[in-house]
Amino acid sequence: MSLPPDRSHVLTEQRNPRTMDLHALSVAQCVQLIQQEDRAVLAALEQAAPALDEFISAAERGFVAGGRLVYLGAGTSGRLGVLDASEAPPTFQVDPGRIVGIIAGGDSALRKSSEGKEDDPHGAQSALTELNLTSIDTVIGIAAGGTTPYVLGALRYASSLSSKPLTALLTCSPCRKPDGADKLIVLATGPEVLTGSTRMKAGTATKMALNTISTVLMIRSGRVFENLMVDLRATNDKLRDRAARIISTLTGLPRTAALSLLDRADLNVKTAVVMHRKNLEKPHAERLLQSHHGRLDRVLGHSV
Repeated sequence: MSLPPDRSHVLTEQRNPRTMDLHALSVAQCVQLIQQEDRAVLAALEQAAPALDEFISAAERGFVAGGRLVYLGAGTSGRLGVLDASEAPPTFQVDPGRIVGIIAGGDSALRKSSEGKEDDPHGAQSALTELNLTSIDTVIGIAAGGTTPYVLGALRYASSLSSKPLTALLTCSPCRKPDGADKLIVLATGPEVLTGSTRMKAGTATKMALNTISTVLMIRSGRVFENLMVDLRATNDKLRDRAARIISTLTGLPRTAALSLLDRADLNVKTAVVMHRKNLEKPHAERLLQSHHGRLDRVLGHSV
């Protein structure tokens, strides 16, 4: 059997000098130490802000034009990508195919570990091929240590396509920008409390970065008004209540009237708001929204 690559230089694989006595600490000391180390997450995100800005700005035009955001990773990194992708449709009423999460080993790897799949640099090719990627799409490879063959191979493959998407590597260990990546985002969270356990600081920082990427793209594509999720899908009681409160906030209607309006708008918050604010019936409100590309801010600033 061949020797595995030496990853001792990877920051997320190194020992943390502040946690050498972890096994001997009390519960309270463990909690305190983990929380102290977690402060590095925010510092890492602050340092990465310019790279996040640059990447999101590069992805914005394609995404607003209808392109897709594709997350790709193995293990914890892959699960975090799938999580962010799966939360976009109910939060922003975006089509599930617009934000895609691909994990090494397929969906079964979400619950059952499939670490062996991350060593295959060609493992993501079939999934990427099925997407028929174009130049308005964006592919983000997620790899805490920046060395995962599955991710690096996927980025090389995506960048080799004739209609090449924007590509990026999101990592928690400083490294050079790999072949196939247009952008590099480094979240330098440092060695973990438990050596090599990147589900901890690295995982937390990665989730926060993905939240930032997807949320900013949704804001920039008009799926947020003020700080309200006006494109949410009211599919259960909690979301119907939230939708009614949003409608009340933007129209001044009491809760019962807001719920009635929501039902008349077929549970579409933006349609309901336009119906009330512009004194329109549902079909006319829908056409007005469509003519403004679904952007509530533009509709409310428009004279009917």
